Amino acid sequence: MTTLSAVDGTSAADLEKLDGSAPRPSTPRELDASMPVVTMVGGGQLARMTHQAAIALGQSLRVLSAGADEPAAQVCRDVVIGSHTDLDALRRAAVGSNAFTFDHEHVPTEHLDILVAEGVNVAPPPEALIFAQDKLAMRRKLEQLGLPIPPYAEVTELGDVTRFADDHGWPVVVKAIRGGYDGRGVWMPADQWEAEKIVEEQLAKDVPLVVEVKVALRRELSAMVARSPFGQGAAWPVVETVQRDGQCAVVIAPAPDLSEDVSAEAENLALRLAGELGVVGAMAVELFETTTGEILINELAMRPHNSGHWGMDGARTSQFEQHLRAVLDYPLGDTSPLAPVTVMANVLGAPHAPTMSMDERVHHLFARMPDAKVHLYGKGERPARKIGHVNVLGDDVAVVREKAERAAHWLSHAEWTDGWDIHS
Repeated sequence: MTTLSAVDGTSAADLEKLDGSAPRPSTPRELDASMPVVTMVGGGQLARMTHQAAIALGQSLRVLSAGADEPAAQVCRDVVIGSHTDLDALRRAAVGSNAFTFDHEHVPTEHLDILVAEGVNVAPPPEALIFAQDKLAMRRKLEQLGLPIPPYAEVTELGDVTRFADDHGWPVVVKAIRGGYDGRGVWMPADQWEAEKIVEEQLAKDVPLVVEVKVALRRELSAMVARSPFGQGAAWPVVETVQRDGQCAVVIAPAPDLSEDVSAEAENLALRLAGELGVVGAMAVELFETTTGEILINELAMRPHNSGHWGMDGARTSQFEQHLRAVLDYPLGDTSPLAPVTVMANVLGAPHAPTMSMDERVHHLFARMPDAKVHLYGKGERPARKIGHVNVLGDDVAVVREKAERAAHWLSHAEWTDGWDIHS
């Protein structure tokens, strides 16, 4: 019989189990009881994909979900049903967890402060998360740190936007300070009349606003990083994000024709910001590259992010695995790309859902593009809704992008953009 030695705090009883001389645990809960539990607030696709990463690491992901039909709740065994605005639900979800994290930023920080006081390991901590929740607080903090942002001003009355435009010119961008994503909560008034109409309507709804310069863009970029409590940081290559109707449609990794100097500037800026704010976990820094070559910070997301989905197939460590590593203070993983080019294309719901089932669409896609990597979220189809994404790897940006977009369009519409007939 093999002799076993007790190392790393392993008990004699545990060693007997390893040796086979004692009965093995009979339930899955007992089998993984020594592994950490991470609670993620939100039952969306980000939690679903984090759950996939947790399985590979032998961990258990607990999800606080608004309903049993949400993407993550469909696949996780450990689900707490409740609202992210309900302190009692947050407490129930936190019990026994090693880290408490998020698939969205909308949890009230006053609730998170209470959890922290009660000993919960909230990651990122509320004092960092506030800068992803509140656009005005974020801009003021970045300005204090001397980091590059577009000129901005708080809007508290009708005349604030007009006065700002008098100094900076029309058009301008008006944003809701809290909430809003995928183009919602953002307005681009072209003149005073349009601006005052927007401001009057939103202030009447008690929506706080900020106005900023409409930047002359070359394109939008994203610098995705992760940071652990130990202070270790890791960065993926800077990517280009292609927006349509205010919503991310395509991500190209790495960003084509981005100089090494600008790429390094963006990565270092994001890593510095993660450290300055005390971020724990993954963070996306959404950037503007201006027509004059400047890099400006647009938004922050302190969680896995759409601009990092390419790494599920195109990087050695995905953002979902890295987020788990970071919140548990594991050493971070290698972020090197696995191909010269990876393109992610979002599968967005068509104006009218096809009669062909999604299963049949996937079947035909795989028959035509065996190299396409499909990730579906378990969501019903409705116009412009993110229901999945496709990753394609290769060598040539134009070729890979066309394939990824063609695959995503097929899954959305059951139509091939190149006119190919599945029956021919």
